[in-house]
This record gives sequence, C-alpha cells and structure tokens, in this order.
Amino acid sequence: MPTLKLDLSANGIARLTLNRPERHNAFDEAMIGDLTGVFTTLGANPLVRVVVLNGAGESFCAGGDLNWMQRAAQKTAAENAQDALALARMLHAINVCPKPVIALIQGACFGGGVGLAAACDMVIAAPDARFGLTEVRLGLIPAAISPFVLAKMGTSAARRYFLTGERFSAEEARRLGLVHEVKAGLDAAAAPLIDALLASGPEAVADAKALIADVAGRFVDEDLLGLTAQRIAARRACDEGREGIAAFLEKRKPGWVR
Repeated sequence: MPTLKLDLSANGIARLTLNRPERHNAFDEAMIGDLTGVFTTLGANPLVRVVVLNGAGESFCAGGDLNWMQRAAQKTAAENAQDALALARMLHAINVCPKPVIALIQGACFGGGVGLAAACDMVIAAPDARFGLTEVRLGLIPAAISPFVLAKMGTSAARRYFLTGERFSAEEARRLGLVHEVKAGLDAAAAPLIDALLASGPEAVADAKALIADVAGRFVDEDLLGLTAQRIAARRACDEGREGIAAFLEKRKPGWVR
C-alpha cells in the first residue's frame, strides 16, 4: 500500500494524505523518502498553487514508527546518522517548499507529527486533536524536528514540553503558536485560506514565504534594509507584479485568478 495519496485538482490544490492509518500514520524510512520526493516535485510544479496535508484514519501522525527507529538503532553509527538526516531533510523540504502548505490535524499529533505540522505554513486542528513532544518518554529527544518546532512555539514553551513529554490540547497548541485555528470540519475551515491563497499571485506567495525565512531573527541594519528594498523593487518590475497593479487599477481580476 502506498504511504501517501495525492490528488491534484484542476484549480491547483494538491491534497496529500499520509496513508498508514493502521499505524496512525507514523512515518518510517519509506514514508520519509516519499514525502521528500513529493514535496520537491510539488514545489517545482507550476500547476500547483496550494498543498493541503492531512492524515488518513483516526490520526494525523503519531510520530516515528517505533519499528523503524529500532531498525535504525541497530545500524552502524554512520548509517544511523544518515537515517536521521533523511528525516531532517524531509522536514526541510516541507519547510522551504515554495507552495503554501496547510496542515489539517485530527486525532494524535505526537513527536515527529508535531514536526510535520510545524514545518507547514498554516495549521488547522480539530477541537479533539491531541499534541505531544513525547520523545523523552521513550528515552529519546526531538532533535530533528527541533528547528521547526522552536520556530513556532519558542524557547520558553520548548523548555516545558520538550522536557516533560506532556500531551496538550488543540487550544494549548493554538496558544503556543503551533496551530493557527481550532475548528470542527477541517476541510470547511481550510476553504477560506485556500480561497485567499488562490486570489494571491503564486510567485508573490513563494517570494513572501522565502522573505520570511530570510528576514526572521535578523538585526535591522543596512544590509537587511537593502535586501528588503531589492525584493520589493524586483516584485514591482516583474510581470506578475505589473499584472497585479494593472488589474487593480483597471478594476478587473488578475490573470492568475481562474
């Protein structure tokens, strides 16, 4: 059975479903490789406008498959490290995908599942979704996912939840910044976000995502001022920027709105 299901609609919505429901979508080396490949491919596909990531069955993702982790632990040190690096690179592929990624969370979202959610741009959780950075309960640490989770929840929250392994609610995840909205009916809740993204210039959305990564945490100096000035100047002069301004002034829809 494939680890992922992918459906691409005519309007450019790629719906990607984690497809190991019998394992609560816990990922192993096969799913990690498949996710890396799919996000790389979707990111390069000009027909894709938005990626919606969800999980089949009761859970979004229960983290790493323990059988996979046990296999990895029995490898040589070098092979074990390469296995862990593959996970980190998969999360990075999601994080830097030039397409906006929306995660829809139901049921369990534990360990590496939190990392998956944190690597996405927008996260909507069902009211009964459950979260936890539970690695320490297994004598492990959330190392590969830590850059992405820390970027969302911050150091203070990590100093509690990385160390205790406590489970927490969707509302607490929203308060921490891991989740943007908590709503029943995940597909309906995602619809306004998808509509907003489809109304925006696809190249501008990709550039805006890259801009966040390049600017976040930097000291405001002449180099940063110059970088941001160059970015907006390039956008104003490009075909998409010119089309967007012209469409607004002419009171018509821009060419990217279908």
